[in-house]
Amino acid sequence: MALTKESASQIVAKFGKNDKDTGAAEVQIALLTERINQLTEHCKQFKKDKSGQRGLLILVGKRRRMLKYIQRTNLDGYRKLIKELGLRK
Repeated sequence: MALTKESASQIVAKFGKNDKDTGAAEVQIALLTERINQLTEHCKQFKKDKSGQRGLLILVGKRRRMLKYIQRTNLDGYRKLIKELGLRK
């Protein structure tokens, strides 16, 4: 259920400036989105897993706050990121 090193490194390479740029907001949002997608599938399968649902809501809140930050600081980057990740806004 957790992200593997390979998938995380692919996301970092795609959204970061270099392979070690894990602190960039775009990379963090992309990693959160991947975790949210995995946890969403888990919660669909295990409907009574309330702690999983709570964790999902926490991750969605973190991603929303980071997206607001990107929107304030870099509007073009925000629009590009939304489009690449397939988020609706």
